[in-house]
Amino acid sequence: MTGPEHKIIHDSVHGSVKVSGVFLELLHRPELQRLHGVKQLGLAYLVFPGANHTRFEHSLGTYYVAGLMCEALELSPEDRAQALAAALLHDLGHPPFSHTLEEVLENRFSMDHMELGAALVRGQRSAIRDWEQGMIGCEGTIAELLERNGIPAEAVADIIVSPGHKARRGQRLITEASGQSHFNSRDHLNQMLHGPVDADQMDYLLRDAHYTGVAHGAIDLDRLVHTIALHHGDIVVRKNGLVAAEGLMVARALMYSSVYFHKTVRIAEMMLCKAVEAADDSIAEGLQQENDPSLLERLVAQGGRPRKLVTLLKYRHLYKRAFSVYVPDMTEEDAERLLPITEYRKRKATEALIADRAGVDPSEVILDAPSRELITGEARRGKTEVPILNDGRVRPLTRLSPISKALQSRGVHDWAVMVACPEKYVERVERAASRTLADL
Repeated sequence: MTGPEHKIIHDSVHGSVKVSGVFLELLHRPELQRLHGVKQLGLAYLVFPGANHTRFEHSLGTYYVAGLMCEALELSPEDRAQALAAALLHDLGHPPFSHTLEEVLENRFSMDHMELGAALVRGQRSAIRDWEQGMIGCEGTIAELLERNGIPAEAVADIIVSPGHKARRGQRLITEASGQSHFNSRDHLNQMLHGPVDADQMDYLLRDAHYTGVAHGAIDLDRLVHTIALHHGDIVVRKNGLVAAEGLMVARALMYSSVYFHKTVRIAEMMLCKAVEAADDSIAEGLQQENDPSLLERLVAQGGRPRKLVTLLKYRHLYKRAFSVYVPDMTEEDAERLLPITEYRKRKATEALIADRAGVDPSEVILDAPSRELITGEARRGKTEVPILNDGRVRPLTRLSPISKALQSRGVHDWAVMVACPEKYVERVERAASRTLADL
Protein backbone atom coordinates (compact mmCIF):
# COMPACT_ATOMS: atom_id res chain seq x y z
CA MET A 1 0.00 0.00 0.00
CA THR A 2 1.29 3.42 -0.86
CA GLY A 3 0.45 6.45 1.22
CA PRO A 4 1.35 8.02 4.55
CA GLU A 5 3.19 5.93 7.15
CA HIS A 6 0.65 6.89 9.80
CA LYS A 7 -2.60 8.71 10.32
CA ILE A 8 -4.09 10.56 13.24
CA ILE A 9 -7.78 9.74 13.52
CA HIS A 10 -9.98 11.83 15.78
CA ASP A 11 -12.18 9.60 17.88
CA SER A 12 -15.16 11.06 19.75
CA VAL A 13 -14.32 9.08 22.91
CA HIS A 14 -10.53 8.79 23.05
CA GLY A 15 -9.43 11.85 21.11
CA SER A 16 -6.52 11.51 18.68
CA VAL A 17 -5.69 7.91 17.80
CA LYS A 18 -2.47 7.26 15.88
CA VAL A 19 -2.54 4.32 13.47
CA SER A 20 0.53 3.32 11.51
CA GLY A 21 2.18 0.53 9.52
CA VAL A 22 0.38 -2.75 9.14
CA PHE A 23 -2.48 -1.52 11.35
CA LEU A 24 -3.16 1.34 8.94
CA GLU A 25 -3.25 -1.18 6.10
CA LEU A 26 -5.69 -3.31 8.07
CA LEU A 27 -7.86 -0.27 8.69
CA HIS A 28 -8.27 0.18 4.92
CA ARG A 29 -9.24 -3.44 4.34
CA PRO A 30 -12.85 -4.01 3.13
CA GLU A 31 -13.46 -6.37 6.04
CA LEU A 32 -13.05 -3.45 8.46
CA GLN A 33 -14.64 -0.84 6.21
CA ARG A 34 -17.87 -2.88 6.12
CA LEU A 35 -18.23 -2.18 9.84
CA HIS A 36 -18.96 1.49 9.06
CA GLY A 37 -22.44 0.23 8.16
CA VAL A 38 -23.01 -1.98 11.23
CA LYS A 39 -24.43 -0.19 14.26
CA GLN A 40 -22.72 -1.05 17.52
CA LEU A 41 -26.00 -1.26 19.44
CA GLY A 42 -28.23 -2.63 16.73
CA LEU A 43 -31.71 -1.11 17.03
CA ALA A 44 -31.08 0.76 20.28
CA TYR A 45 -31.25 4.04 18.33
CA LEU A 46 -35.04 3.62 18.32
CA VAL A 47 -34.91 4.25 22.07
CA PHE A 48 -31.67 6.24 22.39
CA PRO A 49 -31.61 8.47 19.28
CA GLY A 50 -27.88 9.16 19.54
CA ALA A 51 -26.90 5.49 19.46
CA ASN A 52 -25.81 5.52 15.83
CA HIS A 53 -22.17 4.64 16.45
CA THR A 54 -20.68 1.73 14.56
CA ARG A 55 -18.57 -1.38 14.99
CA PHE A 56 -15.82 0.41 13.06
CA GLU A 57 -15.57 3.11 15.72
CA HIS A 58 -15.56 0.49 18.45
CA SER A 59 -12.84 -1.51 16.69
CA LEU A 60 -10.65 1.58 16.50
CA GLY A 61 -11.34 2.36 20.15
CA THR A 62 -10.52 -1.19 21.24
CA TYR A 63 -7.24 -0.92 19.33
CA TYR A 64 -6.47 2.29 21.20
CA VAL A 65 -7.24 0.84 24.65
CA ALA A 66 -5.29 -2.32 23.81
CA GLY A 67 -2.32 -0.11 22.98
CA LEU A 68 -2.53 1.50 26.41
CA MET A 69 -2.67 -1.94 28.02
CA CYS A 70 0.32 -3.19 26.01
CA GLU A 71 2.35 -0.23 27.23
CA ALA A 72 1.28 -0.67 30.84
CA LEU A 73 2.07 -4.40 30.76
CA GLU A 74 5.36 -3.80 28.95
CA LEU A 75 4.61 -6.50 26.40
CA SER A 76 7.21 -7.67 23.93
CA PRO A 77 7.00 -6.29 20.35
CA GLU A 78 5.70 -9.67 19.18
CA ASP A 79 2.93 -9.83 21.79
CA ARG A 80 2.07 -6.19 21.21
CA ALA A 81 1.64 -6.72 17.45
CA GLN A 82 -0.64 -9.72 17.96
CA ALA A 83 -2.71 -7.97 20.63
CA LEU A 84 -3.22 -4.82 18.55
CA ALA A 85 -4.11 -6.78 15.41
CA ALA A 86 -6.65 -8.86 17.35
CA ALA A 87 -8.14 -5.74 18.95
CA LEU A 88 -8.58 -4.06 15.59
CA LEU A 89 -10.02 -7.16 13.91
CA HIS A 90 -12.03 -8.72 16.75
CA ASP A 91 -15.46 -7.68 15.43
CA LEU A 92 -15.01 -8.59 11.76
CA GLY A 93 -17.47 -11.48 12.01
CA HIS A 94 -20.39 -9.47 13.33
CA PRO A 95 -23.45 -9.70 11.08
CA PRO A 96 -25.65 -6.67 10.44
CA PHE A 97 -27.12 -5.12 13.61
CA SER A 98 -24.34 -6.66 15.73
CA HIS A 99 -25.60 -9.00 18.48
CA THR A 100 -29.30 -8.62 17.56
CA LEU A 101 -29.45 -11.58 15.19
CA GLU A 102 -26.84 -13.75 16.89
CA GLU A 103 -29.17 -16.30 18.46
CA VAL A 104 -31.24 -16.73 15.29
CA LEU A 105 -28.16 -17.20 13.13
CA GLU A 106 -26.56 -19.66 15.52
CA ASN A 107 -29.66 -21.82 15.86
CA ARG A 108 -30.96 -21.69 12.31
CA PHE A 109 -27.75 -21.43 10.29
CA SER A 110 -25.02 -22.51 12.77
CA MET A 111 -23.27 -19.17 12.27
CA ASP A 112 -21.11 -17.75 15.08
CA HIS A 113 -19.66 -14.26 14.81
CA MET A 114 -16.37 -15.13 16.53
CA GLU A 115 -15.74 -18.13 14.32
CA LEU A 116 -16.76 -16.13 11.26
CA GLY A 117 -14.34 -13.36 12.28
CA ALA A 118 -11.53 -15.86 12.71
CA ALA A 119 -12.32 -17.28 9.24
CA LEU A 120 -12.05 -13.78 7.74
CA VAL A 121 -8.69 -13.28 9.45
CA ARG A 122 -7.44 -16.62 8.12
CA GLY A 123 -8.58 -15.72 4.61
CA GLN A 124 -11.11 -18.58 4.51
CA ARG A 125 -14.01 -16.21 3.75
CA SER A 126 -14.31 -12.99 1.82
CA ALA A 127 -16.04 -9.78 2.88
CA ILE A 128 -16.48 -8.50 -0.66
CA ARG A 129 -18.33 -9.80 -3.71
CA ASP A 130 -16.61 -10.61 -6.98
CA TRP A 131 -17.95 -7.52 -8.75
CA GLU A 132 -16.86 -5.32 -5.83
CA GLN A 133 -13.38 -6.83 -5.99
CA GLY A 134 -12.93 -5.49 -9.50
CA MET A 135 -13.99 -1.99 -8.47
CA ILE A 136 -11.86 -1.52 -5.37
CA GLY A 137 -8.88 -3.61 -6.42
CA CYS A 138 -8.29 -5.24 -3.03
CA GLU A 139 -5.89 -8.13 -3.40
CA GLY A 140 -4.81 -10.84 -1.03
CA THR A 141 -6.14 -11.76 2.39
CA ILE A 142 -5.76 -10.41 5.89
CA ALA A 143 -3.71 -13.51 6.73
CA GLU A 144 -1.23 -12.73 3.97
CA LEU A 145 -0.96 -9.11 5.09
CA LEU A 146 -0.32 -10.14 8.68
CA GLU A 147 2.24 -12.79 7.77
CA ARG A 148 4.13 -10.36 5.51
CA ASN A 149 4.54 -8.15 8.54
CA GLY A 150 5.72 -10.92 10.83
CA ILE A 151 2.41 -11.38 12.68
CA PRO A 152 1.13 -14.98 12.74
CA ALA A 153 -2.44 -14.91 11.47
CA GLU A 154 -3.41 -18.09 13.31
CA ALA A 155 -2.30 -16.56 16.62
CA VAL A 156 -4.44 -13.48 15.95
CA ALA A 157 -7.46 -15.62 15.04
CA ASP A 158 -6.92 -17.63 18.23
CA ILE A 159 -7.02 -14.44 20.34
CA ILE A 160 -10.24 -13.30 18.67
CA VAL A 161 -12.09 -16.51 19.55
CA SER A 162 -12.97 -16.52 23.25
CA PRO A 163 -11.85 -19.44 25.43
CA GLY A 164 -15.33 -20.94 25.68
CA HIS A 165 -15.53 -21.39 21.93
CA LYS A 166 -12.46 -23.58 21.76
CA ALA A 167 -12.92 -25.63 24.94
CA ARG A 168 -10.08 -23.79 26.61
CA ARG A 169 -10.31 -23.01 30.28
CA GLY A 170 -8.96 -19.48 29.93
CA GLN A 171 -8.52 -17.65 33.22
CA ARG A 172 -9.45 -20.03 36.08
CA LEU A 173 -9.73 -19.28 39.74
CA ILE A 174 -7.80 -21.67 41.97
CA THR A 175 -8.33 -21.59 45.73
CA GLU A 176 -5.66 -23.33 47.76
CA ALA A 177 -6.08 -24.74 51.26
CA SER A 178 -4.08 -21.79 52.60
CA GLY A 179 -6.69 -19.42 51.26
CA GLN A 180 -4.36 -18.11 48.52
CA SER A 181 -6.09 -17.70 45.18
CA HIS A 182 -4.57 -17.24 41.77
CA PHE A 183 -5.52 -17.46 38.11
CA ASN A 184 -3.51 -20.22 36.52
CA SER A 185 -3.67 -19.69 32.75
CA ARG A 186 -0.97 -17.97 30.75
CA ASP A 187 -3.25 -16.53 28.12
CA HIS A 188 -2.85 -12.80 28.77
CA LEU A 189 -3.31 -11.89 25.10
CA ASN A 190 -6.70 -13.60 25.05
CA GLN A 191 -7.57 -11.93 28.35
CA MET A 192 -6.98 -8.52 26.74
CA LEU A 193 -10.15 -9.13 24.71
CA HIS A 194 -12.09 -11.61 26.85
CA GLY A 195 -11.07 -11.04 30.47
CA PRO A 196 -12.79 -9.31 33.39
CA VAL A 197 -10.79 -6.15 32.59
CA ASP A 198 -10.36 -6.08 28.82
CA ALA A 199 -9.93 -3.52 26.06
CA ASP A 200 -13.18 -4.53 24.34
CA GLN A 201 -15.31 -3.98 27.45
CA MET A 202 -13.60 -0.76 28.51
CA ASP A 203 -14.17 0.81 25.11
CA TYR A 204 -17.77 -0.27 24.59
CA LEU A 205 -18.86 0.91 28.04
CA LEU A 206 -17.39 4.37 27.49
CA ARG A 207 -18.59 4.55 23.89
CA ASP A 208 -22.10 3.27 24.47
CA ALA A 209 -22.59 5.62 27.42
CA HIS A 210 -21.34 8.55 25.34
CA TYR A 211 -23.69 7.92 22.42
CA THR A 212 -26.78 6.89 24.37
CA GLY A 213 -26.40 9.77 26.81
CA VAL A 214 -26.62 7.33 29.73
CA ALA A 215 -24.14 8.32 32.43
CA HIS A 216 -23.89 4.83 33.94
CA GLY A 217 -21.08 3.69 31.62
CA ALA A 218 -18.48 6.14 32.92
CA ILE A 219 -15.33 4.30 34.04
CA ASP A 220 -11.88 5.42 35.19
CA LEU A 221 -9.96 4.18 32.17
CA ASP A 222 -6.67 5.85 33.13
CA ARG A 223 -6.68 4.35 36.62
CA LEU A 224 -7.53 0.89 35.34
CA VAL A 225 -4.80 0.93 32.70
CA HIS A 226 -2.17 2.22 35.11
CA THR A 227 -2.94 -0.40 37.77
CA ILE A 228 -2.99 -3.57 35.66
CA ALA A 229 -0.05 -5.96 35.76
CA LEU A 230 1.03 -9.45 34.70
CA HIS A 231 1.16 -12.04 37.46
CA HIS A 232 2.00 -15.66 36.63
CA GLY A 233 1.05 -14.95 33.02
CA ASP A 234 -2.36 -13.45 33.79
CA ILE A 235 -3.67 -9.90 33.77
CA VAL A 236 -4.43 -8.69 37.29
CA VAL A 237 -5.31 -5.36 38.89
CA ARG A 238 -3.10 -4.09 41.68
CA LYS A 239 -4.78 -3.26 44.99
CA ASN A 240 -4.59 0.50 44.33
CA GLY A 241 -6.89 -0.03 41.33
CA LEU A 242 -9.61 -1.81 43.32
CA VAL A 243 -12.00 1.15 43.35
CA ALA A 244 -11.62 1.61 39.59
CA ALA A 245 -12.31 -2.12 39.11
CA GLU A 246 -15.45 -1.76 41.24
CA GLY A 247 -16.50 1.14 39.05
CA LEU A 248 -16.05 -0.98 35.94
CA MET A 249 -18.27 -3.71 37.37
CA VAL A 250 -20.96 -1.23 38.42
CA ALA A 251 -20.90 0.50 35.02
CA ARG A 252 -21.27 -2.79 33.22
CA ALA A 253 -24.18 -3.92 35.38
CA LEU A 254 -26.06 -0.63 35.00
CA MET A 255 -25.49 -0.43 31.24
CA TYR A 256 -26.90 -3.93 30.82
CA SER A 257 -30.07 -3.11 32.71
CA SER A 258 -30.59 0.42 31.37
CA VAL A 259 -29.46 0.04 27.73
CA TYR A 260 -28.61 -3.45 26.49
CA PHE A 261 -31.68 -5.09 28.03
CA HIS A 262 -34.01 -2.09 27.90
CA LYS A 263 -37.53 -3.42 27.38
CA THR A 264 -38.26 -1.45 24.21
CA VAL A 265 -34.83 -2.15 22.72
CA ARG A 266 -35.42 -5.86 23.24
CA ILE A 267 -38.83 -5.67 21.57
CA ALA A 268 -37.36 -3.96 18.50
CA GLU A 269 -34.55 -6.50 18.32
CA MET A 270 -36.97 -9.42 18.55
CA MET A 271 -39.06 -7.93 15.75
CA LEU A 272 -35.99 -7.92 13.50
CA CYS A 273 -35.25 -11.49 14.54
CA LYS A 274 -38.81 -12.38 13.55
CA ALA A 275 -38.24 -10.88 10.12
CA VAL A 276 -35.13 -13.01 9.59
CA GLU A 277 -36.89 -16.12 10.92
CA ALA A 278 -39.72 -15.52 8.45
CA ALA A 279 -37.33 -15.13 5.51
CA ASP A 280 -36.13 -18.04 3.38
CA ASP A 281 -32.72 -19.63 3.80
CA SER A 282 -31.11 -17.40 1.18
CA ILE A 283 -31.08 -14.56 3.72
CA ALA A 284 -28.01 -16.11 5.38
CA GLU A 285 -25.92 -16.19 2.21
CA GLY A 286 -22.91 -13.89 2.37
CA LEU A 287 -23.91 -12.19 5.62
CA GLN A 288 -20.24 -11.33 6.22
CA GLN A 289 -20.57 -9.08 3.16
CA GLU A 290 -23.70 -7.26 4.34
CA ASN A 291 -24.28 -4.22 6.52
CA ASP A 292 -27.45 -2.96 8.21
CA PRO A 293 -29.03 -1.17 5.22
CA SER A 294 -28.27 -3.94 2.72
CA LEU A 295 -29.80 -6.62 4.96
CA LEU A 296 -32.96 -4.55 5.40
CA GLU A 297 -33.19 -4.21 1.60
CA ARG A 298 -32.95 -7.98 1.22
CA LEU A 299 -35.66 -8.52 3.85
CA VAL A 300 -37.97 -6.02 2.14
CA ALA A 301 -37.36 -7.79 -1.18
CA GLN A 302 -38.60 -11.04 0.39
CA GLY A 303 -42.07 -9.53 0.76
CA GLY A 304 -44.69 -10.92 3.14
CA ARG A 305 -43.88 -11.03 6.85
CA PRO A 306 -40.25 -9.89 6.52
CA ARG A 307 -41.30 -6.80 4.57
CA LYS A 308 -44.08 -5.96 7.03
CA LEU A 309 -41.83 -6.25 10.09
CA VAL A 310 -39.04 -4.18 8.55
CA THR A 311 -41.57 -1.50 7.59
CA LEU A 312 -42.89 -1.39 11.16
CA LEU A 313 -39.34 -0.96 12.44
CA LYS A 314 -38.59 1.71 9.85
CA TYR A 315 -41.39 3.90 11.16
CA ARG A 316 -41.04 2.80 14.80
CA HIS A 317 -44.38 1.04 15.04
CA LEU A 318 -43.19 -1.31 17.74
CA TYR A 319 -44.96 -4.14 19.49
CA LYS A 320 -46.13 -3.53 23.05
CA ARG A 321 -45.50 -5.59 26.15
CA ALA A 322 -48.50 -7.84 26.81
CA PHE A 323 -47.27 -10.04 29.62
CA SER A 324 -44.25 -10.29 31.93
CA VAL A 325 -42.95 -12.51 34.69
CA TYR A 326 -40.99 -10.26 37.02
CA VAL A 327 -37.87 -11.52 38.78
CA PRO A 328 -38.84 -10.23 42.26
CA ASP A 329 -42.14 -12.13 42.02
CA MET A 330 -40.56 -15.43 40.97
CA THR A 331 -40.20 -18.39 43.29
CA GLU A 332 -37.49 -21.03 42.82
CA GLU A 333 -40.18 -23.29 41.37
CA ASP A 334 -41.15 -20.60 38.85
CA ALA A 335 -37.52 -20.20 37.79
CA GLU A 336 -37.09 -23.95 37.34
CA ARG A 337 -40.31 -24.12 35.32
CA LEU A 338 -39.32 -21.25 33.03
CA LEU A 339 -35.70 -22.28 32.46
CA PRO A 340 -36.54 -24.57 29.51
CA ILE A 341 -37.79 -21.65 27.41
CA THR A 342 -34.35 -20.04 27.54
CA GLU A 343 -33.49 -22.70 24.93
CA TYR A 344 -34.18 -21.27 21.48
CA ARG A 345 -36.28 -24.04 19.94
CA LYS A 346 -38.38 -24.59 23.06
CA ARG A 347 -39.02 -20.85 23.25
CA LYS A 348 -40.08 -20.71 19.59
CA ALA A 349 -42.49 -23.60 20.13
CA THR A 350 -43.98 -21.86 23.18
CA GLU A 351 -44.21 -18.61 21.24
CA ALA A 352 -46.15 -20.38 18.45
CA LEU A 353 -48.50 -21.93 21.00
CA ILE A 354 -49.26 -18.52 22.52
CA ALA A 355 -49.99 -17.13 19.04
CA ASP A 356 -52.29 -20.06 18.25
CA ARG A 357 -54.23 -19.67 21.49
CA ALA A 358 -54.54 -15.93 20.94
CA GLY A 359 -55.66 -16.40 17.36
CA VAL A 360 -52.96 -14.20 15.84
CA ASP A 361 -50.23 -14.74 13.26
CA PRO A 362 -47.04 -16.30 14.72
CA SER A 363 -45.02 -13.30 13.51
CA GLU A 364 -47.13 -11.11 15.80
CA VAL A 365 -46.06 -12.70 19.08
CA ILE A 366 -42.63 -12.29 20.66
CA LEU A 367 -41.56 -14.38 23.63
CA ASP A 368 -38.32 -13.06 25.07
CA ALA A 369 -36.35 -14.73 27.84
CA PRO A 370 -32.72 -14.23 28.84
CA SER A 371 -30.17 -16.96 28.36
CA ARG A 372 -29.81 -19.70 30.95
CA GLU A 373 -26.49 -18.16 31.99
CA LEU A 374 -28.13 -14.82 32.74
CA ILE A 375 -30.81 -16.43 34.88
CA THR A 376 -28.36 -18.61 36.84
CA GLY A 377 -25.79 -15.83 37.16
CA GLU A 378 -22.95 -17.68 35.41
CA ALA A 379 -22.38 -14.91 32.88
CA ARG A 380 -22.25 -12.24 35.59
CA ARG A 381 -19.81 -14.20 37.74
CA GLY A 382 -17.18 -14.42 35.03
CA LYS A 383 -17.03 -10.67 34.62
CA THR A 384 -17.00 -9.83 38.33
CA GLU A 385 -14.13 -12.14 39.26
CA VAL A 386 -11.43 -9.51 38.70
CA PRO A 387 -8.10 -10.73 40.12
CA ILE A 388 -6.71 -8.21 42.62
CA LEU A 389 -2.98 -8.35 43.41
CA ASN A 390 -1.84 -7.26 46.87
CA ASP A 391 1.57 -8.01 48.43
CA GLY A 392 2.25 -10.76 45.93
CA ARG A 393 -1.06 -12.55 46.58
CA VAL A 394 -4.12 -12.59 44.37
CA ARG A 395 -7.74 -12.50 45.51
CA PRO A 396 -10.89 -12.23 43.42
CA LEU A 397 -12.53 -8.82 43.65
CA THR A 398 -15.70 -10.36 45.06
CA ARG A 399 -13.80 -11.38 48.22
CA LEU A 400 -12.54 -7.86 48.77
CA SER A 401 -15.54 -5.83 47.60
CA PRO A 402 -19.11 -6.17 48.91
CA ILE A 403 -20.25 -4.17 45.87
CA SER A 404 -18.83 -6.72 43.42
CA LYS A 405 -20.19 -9.59 45.46
CA ALA A 406 -23.66 -8.06 45.31
CA LEU A 407 -23.39 -7.63 41.55
CA GLN A 408 -23.09 -11.40 41.12
CA SER A 409 -26.68 -11.82 42.25
CA ARG A 410 -28.02 -8.71 40.52
CA GLY A 411 -30.18 -9.41 37.48
CA VAL A 412 -29.62 -7.52 34.27
CA HIS A 413 -33.31 -6.64 34.09
CA ASP A 414 -36.40 -6.86 36.28
CA TRP A 415 -38.24 -9.36 34.10
CA ALA A 416 -37.47 -13.04 33.51
CA VAL A 417 -39.93 -13.51 30.64
CA MET A 418 -41.62 -10.95 28.41
CA VAL A 419 -44.30 -11.39 25.76
CA ALA A 420 -45.03 -8.61 23.24
CA CYS A 421 -47.37 -8.16 20.30
CA PRO A 422 -49.10 -5.43 18.25
CA GLU A 423 -51.03 -3.09 20.53
CA LYS A 424 -54.43 -4.16 19.20
CA TYR A 425 -53.85 -7.75 20.36
CA VAL A 426 -52.45 -7.04 23.81
CA GLU A 427 -55.44 -8.26 25.84
CA ARG A 428 -55.89 -11.60 24.12
CA VAL A 429 -52.16 -12.29 23.91
CA GLU A 430 -51.87 -11.53 27.61
CA ARG A 431 -54.52 -14.16 28.41
CA ALA A 432 -52.93 -16.72 26.10
CA ALA A 433 -49.43 -16.09 27.46
CA SER A 434 -50.55 -16.35 31.09
CA ARG A 435 -52.26 -19.66 30.41
CA THR A 436 -49.44 -21.09 28.29
CA LEU A 437 -46.63 -20.20 30.66
CA ALA A 438 -48.59 -21.53 33.63
CA ASP A 439 -48.88 -24.88 31.82
CA LEU A 440 -45.12 -25.30 31.37
